[in-house]
Amino acid sequence: MTTPFPFTAVVGQDDLRLALLLNAVSPAVGGVLVRGEKGTAKSTAVRALSALLPQVAVVPGCRFSCDPAAPDPSCPDGPHESGGGVERPARMVELPVGASEDRLVGALDIERALAEGVKAFEPGLLADAHRGILYVDEVNLLHDHLVDLLLDAAAMGASYVEREGVSVRHAARFLLVGTMNPEEGELRPQLLDRFGLTVEVAASREPEQRVEVVRRRLAYDDDPAGFAARWADEEAAVRQRIIAARQLLPSVRLGDGALRQIAATCAAFEVDGMRADIVMARTATALAAWAGRTDVLAEDVRQAALLALPHRRRRNPFDAPGLDEDKLDETLEEFSGEGDEDPDPDGPGGGGGGQPPSESDGGPQGGDTAARPEAGEGGEPQPSGAGSGEQQAVRAAEPFRAKVLSVPGIGEGAAGRRSRARTEHGRTTGARRPQGALTKLHLAATVQAAAPHQRARGRSGPGLVVRRDDLRQATREGREGNLVLFVVDASGSMAARQRMSAVKGAVLSLLLDAYQRRDKVGLVTFRGSAADVALPPTSSVDAAAARLESLPTGGRTPLAAGLLKAHDVLRVERLRDPARRALVVVVTDGRATGGPEPVALAGRAARLFAAEGVASVVVDCESGPVRLGLAGQLAGELGGTAVTLDELRADSIAGLVKDVQRRAA
Repeated sequence: MTTPFPFTAVVGQDDLRLALLLNAVSPAVGGVLVRGEKGTAKSTAVRALSALLPQVAVVPGCRFSCDPAAPDPSCPDGPHESGGGVERPARMVELPVGASEDRLVGALDIERALAEGVKAFEPGLLADAHRGILYVDEVNLLHDHLVDLLLDAAAMGASYVEREGVSVRHAARFLLVGTMNPEEGELRPQLLDRFGLTVEVAASREPEQRVEVVRRRLAYDDDPAGFAARWADEEAAVRQRIIAARQLLPSVRLGDGALRQIAATCAAFEVDGMRADIVMARTATALAAWAGRTDVLAEDVRQAALLALPHRRRRNPFDAPGLDEDKLDETLEEFSGEGDEDPDPDGPGGGGGGQPPSESDGGPQGGDTAARPEAGEGGEPQPSGAGSGEQQAVRAAEPFRAKVLSVPGIGEGAAGRRSRARTEHGRTTGARRPQGALTKLHLAATVQAAAPHQRARGRSGPGLVVRRDDLRQATREGREGNLVLFVVDASGSMAARQRMSAVKGAVLSLLLDAYQRRDKVGLVTFRGSAADVALPPTSSVDAAAARLESLPTGGRTPLAAGLLKAHDVLRVERLRDPARRALVVVVTDGRATGGPEPVALAGRAARLFAAEGVASVVVDCESGPVRLGLAGQLAGELGGTAVTLDELRADSIAGLVKDVQRRAA
């Protein structure tokens, strides 16, 4: 077994280590979401935590880790008698991003069902993680169907399996820890709220600390066992402190003053629901126990807010997590109760003795900032870079709920929520003979194919005689995520302040829709004499929103250059991800100027997309009493459709009329 990197040897990252330790003291806190750039010891710290957890007592032979002191009465391996348990280390179970549903929740043991004719349940990762840690690296890339299962298990503390004639319920209480790089896309709000705490991590900018990180990592790589031995005393001390804090936890008193501060803080930051209040209360209690106290102080409430609220105050995916600490201190001061200590306005994020063992202090990460930069005070645009005919960037109008744009036909891309697709997960639509390896057995179709041949095959026992020719693959239909490539006209003809603001608001609305539907997005802009890839295809729609907000305008309209640049982006992306279908959204008024025969050249470029069958939509930004209809002509050349800015709204009257006409036809 590989020797893990010692938890106490992690340099800095105090908020991360504190959040993990608080969950070790009180698993009821609800887990940790770790957000940060790559190479910041996120996975290292999480894997190291499992070595610090106290051992757990389990019923011998129970595959579901029942506690011998209080065995689960509905355990599939039960019933168990109380007492007589054995101890083993707490498990850390990793959930791969590409795991199947069967691997997560368990499934019917097909081999025994077919060979012996019995219904036997094979446990999944949720059963393995019970009373331990369930770790999901790159949790933001987890497929939606697995997210739904995790939500159910986290909410109920149990896993229910109802499939293929199997009905099983077993306990599934675990410490959920997820790590993610926000540049690769955000997390679904429902799952985000299930994490009790969140921390932002970043690499230190202090040379001395960076030197120490490298020194320790090289020493560990040279001799993992020897390096771990040098930190054994520190590891043992933290392990004993966790045990002592767990024993003290039931004695910690959460007074009315602290409760008022918790409620007032959650109300002041306008978090949704009551889960934040409960998580803050549990976190503050765990902080007091970790500090060796039996009373919750105001400084514990402050630290609990910094860990439990940042990810709950977001109003849309483009808001960055974080808290205004001045506002937090004012709220705590206003509602400080009798017998509570005043919060220290200059206190670091780890007040109240809640810091993990560390050789350096680390303050809380993140402020009350937004991912979308403001154009200026009072809505005034800020000047952008110099250039011929370039105008200042303007702010985007408020986003709205956009109508659904989808790729026609049925694809086979990554799971998502936009277009129809044949997927490994979704509703079963039929069965077919497997082409290659069997990945999803259609049990009823397989039995139906094998049943007529049982007498000829000499069946004599309860088992079904099945041959490979009998096996049937389930065909399923769900939804896929697409590559939504925005091609935005930033030329002078689009530069009127109100029009460009409305255009940016429309694109922002489509970006929000792409976030919710789990798409990849890219951004190509054209103006002056050339086109630029403002954002290569990525899962981070907030990065696209930031690029869009600062987009300057002005100059001629090189429409052909924009289309050709988009065509190149699709060609490269097709090599990287051939199964993902593209939807090109061209945002323009349809004008083409600059260079020889700009209109004819734009038409030839558009016909490249039509020849390759690329789905496209032209958002017609033309305004004024006189309309040339150039955007509609461009849509015809592309082989796509054209919609106006008004029709792009899901609740627009024009959109409703078109939907009614389409259904009537």
